[in-house]
Amino acid sequence: MISRTSEYALQAVIHLARNVDDWPVPGRKIAEETDIPRKYLAAILGDLVRVGVLKSSPGLGGGFRLARPAKKIRLSEVFAPFEPILANRRPCPFGQEFCNDDDPCAGHDQWKRVRVAYGRFVERNSIHDVAFMRKKRPAAKSPKRTKR
Repeated sequence: MISRTSEYALQAVIHLARNVDDWPVPGRKIAEETDIPRKYLAAILGDLVRVGVLKSSPGLGGGFRLARPAKKIRLSEVFAPFEPILANRRPCPFGQEFCNDDDPCAGHDQWKRVRVAYGRFVERNSIHDVAFMRKKRPAAKSPKRTKR
């Protein structure tokens, strides 16, 4: 559902959240440790600085860090520069120039449910949530043995 660019942005921001003690982290190091192409990542990091998700410091010993604590950065902020669906600036994905509730396309009602659920998820969850919080799955129950 999200673009490769958004995936890379999320991976880079999670990497920074998990490596607070190493701040500022050079873009080169983020690229190496996340296996993201360096030039591609440089553009992504620049966009994230521009929208206020990251801060950068130039020069020797410079690099990137989160602009705020990971708990205060919503996924929507990381995705917004790269995902037109969040900004509602995309034409209808089903062929109409634009569609809305008053002039819906054939897939409008179902697609709207997807957009709303996606929007709710990225607004409710922070970088901290996806970087550090893991739900434990219930242990698999072993089959009961019968007495012979």
